[in-house]
Amino acid sequence: MYSRIAGTGRYLPEKVLTNFDLEKMVDTSDQWIRERSGIERRHIAAEGETTCDLCEAAARQALEAANLTPADIDMIVVGTTTPDQVFPNVACLLQERLGNRGVPAIGLEAACSGFIYGMSVADKFIRTGAAKKVLVIGAETLSRFIDWTDRSTCVLFGDGAGAVVLEAAESEGILSTHIHADGYYKDLLYFPSGVSKGFDDLKSGRDFVQMKGNEVFKVAVNTLGRIATETLEANNISQEDIDWLIPHQANIRIIEATARKLKMPMERVILTVQDHGNTSSASVPMALDTAVRDGRIKRGDLILLEAFGGGFTWGSALIRY
Repeated sequence: MYSRIAGTGRYLPEKVLTNFDLEKMVDTSDQWIRERSGIERRHIAAEGETTCDLCEAAARQALEAANLTPADIDMIVVGTTTPDQVFPNVACLLQERLGNRGVPAIGLEAACSGFIYGMSVADKFIRTGAAKKVLVIGAETLSRFIDWTDRSTCVLFGDGAGAVVLEAAESEGILSTHIHADGYYKDLLYFPSGVSKGFDDLKSGRDFVQMKGNEVFKVAVNTLGRIATETLEANNISQEDIDWLIPHQANIRIIEATARKLKMPMERVILTVQDHGNTSSASVPMALDTAVRDGRIKRGDLILLEAFGGGFTWGSALIRY
């Protein structure tokens, strides 16, 4: 038994913040941002628009693509670092909106790797027969905890949601998933406060994403290269067998460096970072949906998904679409 992708969806908030808009907010320029990140614009959630709102829009689009209704779904997994509230988790909030009461609803936090982690969990449930149709979502409203006076971080992040419906199938779909973490690097990319810490950093004005960009870059490139090799070896294939690489859309330089390590031309890399910036757990499913809907990805294509995020966490999924 395999799990296969039955439908994909995505949602981006209406408000667009361009590099030229940021030039008016901080000491930066369109050229500086493009050269260092490849980002041209990012979408920002409206006042009162929550992560669950984004999830719902992406989920309904994925369900429509799969020709399913919410009642057909027997499990929901949402990866996010920006939940609406501490509890109930976003998956529970989404479940209430969709109306399929009683099915398991899991909120999963693995930073930018959240969607890949969610795919791995859903795949295991389907392979064991514990679920037949699972809704997996990566969604973020990162704009809520960005320091908009810090040019090193505010230019990078945006809001959005991406979703897939996985269903049980006898033909191969998800061939393998691989997930890892290493808390040794926790101080390179993190959000400083939390419930049990008492949100002390609210008083110091440091209650924003903290990142040591150069160190993150080095570890990310090496780690993404290793996870790709691990995935290829586990499936006894070479990089030439991969039709498409869909990496976490964090930074064009990281994406290009990863592609070089895989000896994969950029023509076979799905690139969307220019349109929405780093949307953390939402970036991989949104890039997947973009390429499915514009016709680049076709049934039977072999796709390598990979992500890397704060923690550090990282993971990959090899998929026959």
